[in-house]
Amino acid sequence: MGSIKNVVKVMNFHSLLRVDKARKKADNYLKVGNEITNILSEILYNKNLVLDKESLTPDPNMPILDIYIANDYGYCGDFNSAVRRAILKNPNNYKIIIGKKIVYNDNKVVLKIEKDVFNERFIEIQHYIEKSLIDMSYHEINIYYNHYYSSTTFAFKKIKVFPIEFTGNYYEGNDFVAETDLQKMLKSLVSFYICYQLKMCECISEAAENLNRQQITRMALDKIEEQEQVKHAAEVRKKNEIACFKNVENYKKVMQTGDANG
Repeated sequence: MGSIKNVVKVMNFHSLLRVDKARKKADNYLKVGNEITNILSEILYNKNLVLDKESLTPDPNMPILDIYIANDYGYCGDFNSAVRRAILKNPNNYKIIIGKKIVYNDNKVVLKIEKDVFNERFIEIQHYIEKSLIDMSYHEINIYYNHYYSSTTFAFKKIKVFPIEFTGNYYEGNDFVAETDLQKMLKSLVSFYICYQLKMCECISEAAENLNRQQITRMALDKIEEQEQVKHAAEVRKKNEIACFKNVENYKKVMQTGDANG
C-alpha cells in the first residue's frame, strides 16, 4: 500500500506542476487572442467593406467543420467521454480529431492526429484550414475542448471560430487601403485567427486535463489514506484485545494462586 501511495503522490504532484505551467501558457495566448479577435472584427465588419460586399460571407448551404481536442494520457476517461458524445451528436459534420483515444472514424473525418504530436503536425491542420477558407468549403468552423476555468473547475466547451461572431454593430471610422486581392487577404487573416485560437484551446485543454488528473489522484490518495486509517484502527483494536485478554489471564492466575495459598 505504501509504494502505491508514493506513486500516486508523485502523479498528483506532477499534475499540479503541469496545470500551473499550461495555465500560464494559456493565459498568454488568451490575452493576445482577445486583441486579435477585436482587431479582426473591426476589419471583417468594417462598414465600407460590408457595403462594397467585400467581407467574407460563408455559404449557408456548405457543411460544418468541427475540431475536437481530446487527451491521450491516463486518468481522463470522463474528459474524453465529453468529446465522444459531442462527435456522436454531430455525425454529419466534417471533423478534425486530435487524440488517439477517440476511436471514431468515418468518411467525415478529414484529419486525425495524436495529442503528443500536435505541435509537430500542426502544419497539416494549418494547411487544411487555409485551403478550406480559400475554397470557402465550410459555412462554420467550431472547436470543442475542455476549458480550464480555475484550480477546481473545468468544463466541456464549444467555440465558433468561423465566421467570427458579429456583435451587431458595423465598425465605422476606419478606412482601409488594400493594394492586393482583398478576399485573399481576409481569408489569410481568418486562417491565422483560427489557427491561433486552436493553439490557445489546446493549451487550455492541457491545463484542464491535468486538473482532471490531479483531482482523480487526489481522490485516490484520500481513499488510500482512508483505508490506512481503517487498517490502523483495526490493528489498534486487535492490540487492545490481546492486551485485555492477557490482563484477564494474568488476573485469573493471580486469583488462582491466591486461592491455593489461602
